[in-house]
Amino acid sequence: MTGASDMANMMPTATGSAATASSPAMSHGGGMSMGGSCKISMLWNWYTVDSCFIARSWRITSKGMFAGSCIGVILLVIALEALRRAGKEYDRYIVNQFLASFDSKTTVASSASSGNSKSPVTSAARVPTAQTFRPTVLQQGIRSLLHMLQFAVAYFVMLLAMYYNGYIIICIFIGAYIGYFICGWESLHVGKGGQDRMQENATVCCG
Repeated sequence: MTGASDMANMMPTATGSAATASSPAMSHGGGMSMGGSCKISMLWNWYTVDSCFIARSWRITSKGMFAGSCIGVILLVIALEALRRAGKEYDRYIVNQFLASFDSKTTVASSASSGNSKSPVTSAARVPTAQTFRPTVLQQGIRSLLHMLQFAVAYFVMLLAMYYNGYIIICIFIGAYIGYFICGWESLHVGKGGQDRMQENATVCCG
């Protein structure tokens, strides 16, 4: 009975000690100070020095380092927009390549049948009747690689945004603006009535 009584008297002391030990890890703004003085918060914050992103090694130790990280985030989002434009340009390239190969085959067929009056080749024969075509294995492999890079960069940007750092989120918006201004500046198809613009993917989540 004496041992049980002593244990019951020790429990409040141990509980109080644990609470005291854990209290320095929590900040008043809902953030946590992890081992190594990393300041992380699941609420909106404006941390600069001692803030950490993605890994413990990415710990901000000075204002200059934080400014460099902000520039890096802007460049990362610009790279995402560049990858999206590269994917669109590659699709256009393989379509034009398909049309060029179709025209070359039609030209050869026209030359072979030029002496045969019973099989005239009209100009309409130069237009492919199929509205779609399937890329080759190599072409699909390149398209998949570009998609994977888009997905990876977009996921990385999403992880940065989840730190709720106001400066980093503003840099993501700035990068999206600059990136689309540079990489999204292209001709619009008047005949499609703006449908090509409506097909744009405006979010960075999931590529």
